[in-house]
Amino acid sequence: MRALILLPLVASSLMLSSLSRPQVSHVPFGVTAGGEAVERYTLRNRRGTEVSVLTYGAILDAVRVRDRRGRLDNVVLDLIDLKAHEARANFSAVVGRFANRISGGGFTLDGRRVVLDPKGGIVSHGGRPGFSGRVWIAEPCATRGCRSLTLRYISPDGENGFPGTLRVSVTYSLSDDDTLTLDYRATTDKPTVINLTNHAYFNLGGAASGSTDAQYLQLKADAITALSDKKLPTGALRPVVGTPFDFRRPAQIGAQIVRADPQLKIGGGFDHNFVLSKPQPGALSVAARAWDPKSGRTLELKTTEPGVQLFTGNGFNGTLNGRAGNRIWPRDGFALETQHFPDSPNRPEFPSTVLRPGEVFHSVTTIRFGTAKTLKEAFSD
Repeated sequence: MRALILLPLVASSLMLSSLSRPQVSHVPFGVTAGGEAVERYTLRNRRGTEVSVLTYGAILDAVRVRDRRGRLDNVVLDLIDLKAHEARANFSAVVGRFANRISGGGFTLDGRRVVLDPKGGIVSHGGRPGFSGRVWIAEPCATRGCRSLTLRYISPDGENGFPGTLRVSVTYSLSDDDTLTLDYRATTDKPTVINLTNHAYFNLGGAASGSTDAQYLQLKADAITALSDKKLPTGALRPVVGTPFDFRRPAQIGAQIVRADPQLKIGGGFDHNFVLSKPQPGALSVAARAWDPKSGRTLELKTTEPGVQLFTGNGFNGTLNGRAGNRIWPRDGFALETQHFPDSPNRPEFPSTVLRPGEVFHSVTTIRFGTAKTLKEAFSD
């Protein structure tokens, strides 16, 4: 009788041990060229899904999710080591202070000219080094069983020319239904501008699986912000109907990108801001869905932001190496950068990116991963 009683007790004990296993762990990930230690944090849910984040650049280093057969694989492109990330700014990182491009070397705020580049050039992703080149302070959640990590960075007044001391945080959270949430917040002590995003590249077939041409994408957008030959917004919102940018219905990335279009020529592929069709400004609503027919993996992205930049890694040339030994080529991944519109500080007709003292910048993006057997199943509402 005693043995019969002990068996369920042992099983119960093992189950409790499994559930109480630390849900947030971390390991060293090297030291920067400047001598700062970097750590790699991993969030793990009860389904075995894992999300790994670096304190360097708040980089989304890995998202390991199951395919339709239950096999785990990383679905964001990675680089071989920390040195590679230092050499390749913004790769999978949190980008700021201002994601995307600002024209004319600066902007005017409250009647005062803010100079970011004395030569009057285009400032991309907040200048160098931007937030992607900083080591953030990590605060893993302290509650038993939780799966979230907050990273903080204080950008001093005048950093890369931007006014105000900006206190920034991004919280990565992983739920048991395989939803990854990125929650951005910031405050300032002087009027400034802000536009934060994450620059991860997705490949639902697996980070080392090669081209995403056969993967399907849907974007809830009726227009893009048209680009000049300098890849700056002209101010015009170009309808997507009848163009390669029409992803309102699911379409394969490779089939769309080879179509002739002057805007695609400017970007060398997709590198454009899509104007999202939202029920109301600031609502957390579906922006994108994607599906890989081979693995069956899906993603559904929601955001409070008004735009999303679709970027297909057009400049990759095989010189970057992934951790699985793969070389990275154009279209091996696609970025979905949730954001306000490019060059908004110089475009009063675009949604404002101004942040003032006493206000809190708050932006939320969620990415839910799953599987589907068919196109209809993958893109059903």
